[in-house]
Amino acid sequence: MEAEIKKRLAGVEKEKDVVICLAVESGSRAWGFPSRDSDYDVRFIYVHRPEWYLSINLEHKRDVIELPIEDELDINGWDLRKALKLFRKSNPPLLEWLQCPIIYIERGALAGRLRKLLPLFFNPKASYYHYLHMTKGNFREYLKGDEVWVKKYFYVLRPLFAMSWIERDLGPVPIEFGSLVDAIVDDGELRKAIDDLVKKKKAGLELGKAPRVAVISDFIEAEIKRLESDVMEKPVAAPPIEELNVLFRETLGEAWRD
Repeated sequence: MEAEIKKRLAGVEKEKDVVICLAVESGSRAWGFPSRDSDYDVRFIYVHRPEWYLSINLEHKRDVIELPIEDELDINGWDLRKALKLFRKSNPPLLEWLQCPIIYIERGALAGRLRKLLPLFFNPKASYYHYLHMTKGNFREYLKGDEVWVKKYFYVLRPLFAMSWIERDLGPVPIEFGSLVDAIVDDGELRKAIDDLVKKKKAGLELGKAPRVAVISDFIEAEIKRLESDVMEKPVAAPPIEELNVLFRETLGEAWRD
């Protein structure tokens, strides 16, 4: 499948006349617990030729590339300029991509330089409220009532643990679910229940609707109440933009150097 992913990304470069600087996995495979039928969620950052950016209608040009979902492949990407603007805003999904252990393509210095800039541009408050919104939305949608969508526990626990990670001032949130669990959850009944769910997910067992797992559901409800009442007051200075302007220009030159 990795060969197929790289083949399709090469097709994107040829068809769209772009260079892909970074392509990574972003779904359950990157989280560390894929099942046999898990999709491949591929995300990438690409750069157009310089003349594409030298346009009076630049703000109206499409800055994403999305391929139709087929053959278990969900592939889409962001233009470099969009990615850098979102990096300045400490966009959590982008910060996770940069830390992903599953890398399909990494060209040039862009990703490495962004990783070095992560501590400077990471905004705990912005990330905290992003994960809070995700937690509450998924909990409300999938985990209310006596019967719940068991698979969706991961989609609530992961952002919930991310908030605790930020609360403990541990820096940018890692993409691997296991790293979050190890840092946040002590050994005990809750950890055992989570580990059991992970094992079932990796084994490819059907995690559809089933009775709620009391120890996990009770923990989630209590943590949501606690964390949503915790106002993030830590001041964050506006990150500098000129360093990203330089990185944009240098990446552009590097990608299209003859």
